[in-house]
Amino acid sequence: MCLVNKKQALEICRAWHKAALKAHNGLLNEDSARAIIAQGVSDVLLAASAEALPNTSIAAWGQTWLAAKAIETEESTHARYKRVIERFTGFLGPAKAKRDLATLQASDVARFRDYEVKELSRGTANVGVKVLRICLGEAVHQGLLTVNPATRVKMLKLSGESKRRAFTVPEIRRILRASGDDTEWRGLILFGLYLGQRLGDLARLTWRAVNLESNEIAFTAKKTGRRIVLPLVQPLADYLAAIAGDFHPDAHIFPNAAKCNRTGTLSNQFRQILVEAGLVEPRGHSRSTGVGRTGPREASELSFHSLRHRSVTMLKAAGVSDFMAREIVVHDSAAISRQYTHLTTDDKRAAMQRLPDVTSK
Repeated sequence: MCLVNKKQALEICRAWHKAALKAHNGLLNEDSARAIIAQGVSDVLLAASAEALPNTSIAAWGQTWLAAKAIETEESTHARYKRVIERFTGFLGPAKAKRDLATLQASDVARFRDYEVKELSRGTANVGVKVLRICLGEAVHQGLLTVNPATRVKMLKLSGESKRRAFTVPEIRRILRASGDDTEWRGLILFGLYLGQRLGDLARLTWRAVNLESNEIAFTAKKTGRRIVLPLVQPLADYLAAIAGDFHPDAHIFPNAAKCNRTGTLSNQFRQILVEAGLVEPRGHSRSTGVGRTGPREASELSFHSLRHRSVTMLKAAGVSDFMAREIVVHDSAAISRQYTHLTTDDKRAAMQRLPDVTSK
């Protein structure tokens, strides 16, 4: 046996010995076993070729991932990711956060989830798990982890907490009336309802995306990076025809909304319309409550996202299949793979023409 093989054998024996010691002390579980195996493989490679597996610390990977996400996500989304990563590394503590990423276990994520429940809420804890799944999933993709420990941590049931719901058609008509003379917000509401897209994507729409001859609109969703082509149902075509002019193709359809740097600012403006419509209570900023404009806000079951919920609800009520509804609002589902089904714009048009016209009396 050559010297290299002896070194490899020695590292393998050390890994098994480490596992045996943990088992003897009652400390060996699936997570610790995976960590020992990962480190053992790295040590074997190092002994064989003086090259170890790529590695990084938990804290360092979090910062690397955040830097990459800053380029491809909205500011509000990146801020949410940043809060989760900072709270997670803070929860682990300086010593553990500096450990190799491969030592991270599902139990660490689960303990963080439970900590967030006690400190904040179940909803916030679930968001934390989701963000860690995305973060660690990318580490798997880059070869820094063999498995994603966060995928083995269950989400918590949200029974008893406020959940978003869809608007009813009468409520939408009240919202349109409450928007008053603000033509731009009326358009954003209609686009949110009939296209089922996110507020940030709608605010960025330019006239280049619109083809009034074919009655289609085409754009790329920022969150998913997916190219979307949808037909313009009659209320949207009527709205665009009413405001159309000699615009530059790169001019925004909703210029005031496009000027806002944060989607949160637009969300607050929309909430004020809901207040005017009598659908939500005004937010208070009394010092006696200890909650100011920068503090955490109570969860609301109604928001601009409720238009997206309503869009799906109307499509299903009109007899559109679950898959077609997901294709129109671009909502991913692990249960169905798109690679075997290809829908044309005409397919979507036939489905969307079944939707009711909320602008009619």
